Amino acid sequence: MHVLVTGGAGFIGSHTVDVLLKEGHTVRILDILEKPTHLRGKPDYLPEEAEFMEGDVTNRRELEKALKDIEIIFHFAAYMDYLTDFSKFFHVNSAGTALLYELIVEKDLPIRKVIVASSQAVYGEGKYLCKEHGIFSPNIRGIEQLERGEWEITCPQCKSVATPQITDEEVVNPQNQYAISKYSQELIALNLGRRYHIPTTVLRYSIVQGARQSFYNVYSGVCRIFCLSMYFDHQPPIYEDGMQLRDYVNIEDVVKANLLVLDDPRADYQIFNVGGRKGYTVLEFARILAKTFGKKFNPEITGEFRFGDTRHIISSIDKLKALGWEPKNSVEKSVRDYYGWLNNRVVTEDILDYAEKKMKELKIVRRIIV
Repeated sequence: MHVLVTGGAGFIGSHTVDVLLKEGHTVRILDILEKPTHLRGKPDYLPEEAEFMEGDVTNRRELEKALKDIEIIFHFAAYMDYLTDFSKFFHVNSAGTALLYELIVEKDLPIRKVIVASSQAVYGEGKYLCKEHGIFSPNIRGIEQLERGEWEITCPQCKSVATPQITDEEVVNPQNQYAISKYSQELIALNLGRRYHIPTTVLRYSIVQGARQSFYNVYSGVCRIFCLSMYFDHQPPIYEDGMQLRDYVNIEDVVKANLLVLDDPRADYQIFNVGGRKGYTVLEFARILAKTFGKKFNPEITGEFRFGDTRHIISSIDKLKALGWEPKNSVEKSVRDYYGWLNNRVVTEDILDYAEKKMKELKIVRRIIV
């Protein structure tokens, strides 16, 4: 089949391109190569067998050109990070997706399926249990609470500390600009897909890890931050108390999920979590990473927090498992893969300093007020 991968030069997109080519598909990549993610331009890992088009999913002419003769679309192009240019999140993620469906309908394109990349971020703080008052979905923790160093989610009624639960696809409570834009993207894709009979599947990824993650985003995955810290013989910074729970999924498992929903009609017009099955605390993850790097681990609890971080979030994968998928690769493998990738790149130490300074400048990283 003829496949378009928007954002195909990126982390998840490029790995998906590789497997699509191996399975005999004809692949076209549309990517804007935006900085800082692609600071050095077109990545050297993109295969020559894939047609590459530099272009913008919000540009009608460029997107229409990329859609010529296409049957399948993997829509990975997105604006992410933690910057305050709020409108850009919606311009790229929401309007770009709307334009995609607009062109499919307007030009009566023979699209057989669209797979849209979304995020665990749409859950916000996810689902919690109060022993007395039951299940609830909290809003983001307030700045006053965080400045007091009170990290845990509490029941809105009795104020007791609540217990995080595995979060399924029905719980949606986006709390930041990226998450809100991704949820709006989901609504656009699924509703327009149903209305105009364009089979569409949405995948909500947990924290995806492995080779090719960009070094240059200001706010990005813990694997990148911790690996770079240890690569330059720094102890990784631990925000809050390091007991935040996260679930991580290897990029190889993510690509298998992408290809599974492409081939399975049961996935049409559905949303699926793609996660790592279990949660790890940030400190547990840092210990795994230190062992992989052969470094001593002396965690530095900085007395700082990132405003907007969720406290705990673990996604249920039961729905996707019912289609025959489950994660096979360990967190340790993800770290080894990223470490190997890092060792083959030209990386300068100022990347970490730049990201930290930028987050403090934007008041994303803040300090506890004792």
